[in-house]
Amino acid sequence: MVLVHGAFADASGWNDVVDRLQHEGYPVVAPPNPLRGLSNDSTYVASVLKSIEGPIVLAGHSYGGAVISGAAAGNANVKALVYVAAFMPDKGESPAELSEKFPGSELGTAIRPVPYTDGTGSGTDLYIQNDRFHGVFAADLPEEQTRIMATEQRPVTAAGFAEKATAAAWKTIPSWFLVARQDKAIAPDLERFEAERAKSHTIEIDSSHVAMMSHPDVVAHLIRQAAGATC
Repeated sequence: MVLVHGAFADASGWNDVVDRLQHEGYPVVAPPNPLRGLSNDSTYVASVLKSIEGPIVLAGHSYGGAVISGAAAGNANVKALVYVAAFMPDKGESPAELSEKFPGSELGTAIRPVPYTDGTGSGTDLYIQNDRFHGVFAADLPEEQTRIMATEQRPVTAAGFAEKATAAAWKTIPSWFLVARQDKAIAPDLERFEAERAKSHTIEIDSSHVAMMSHPDVVAHLIRQAAGATC
């Protein structure tokens, strides 16, 4: 099992799912997603996948869904893709473009852009405003928890979020999708559209964007289902 986090977060968001999967004997890897650009991030995760022997169930949350769609392309060991309240772009689509396809997301009005400079150049990082983080990202978690999450959030680059996908592995690899009905970061109707387009095995639950944190039993079960059907 390889679990990829999305923007504004890190791999610790998978903690409760990892605990459940490991308790049942599944080997799990939850690599860091660099959040520096869709091509860059997909290439990095693809390199992690190449280090793993045997069948892989690859799961992605949020922006991580776009990353796994590229990372899995051409890797015969990836037997199933699991999308948790995620972007699932087709080739030539970007997460930014998809986010405008349906109403319901409040992410656009909650973003705080911050210029950055690093060893490769400069650009703009995107954060969620701290006072909007709870309502937009994780409304069904305790506010004291989301205050810490907001403080420690990891940004995604604006250019990376707008970058178009160059592969769509869900076209050839069986997929599972969890639609979060109370999602304010990605519109639930977009999640439904993506899942239907990909002919994913789909479930819906009353959850905020971070379903793997607020409903870890459900998410772990969905990943196990994907493993049982394909591995």
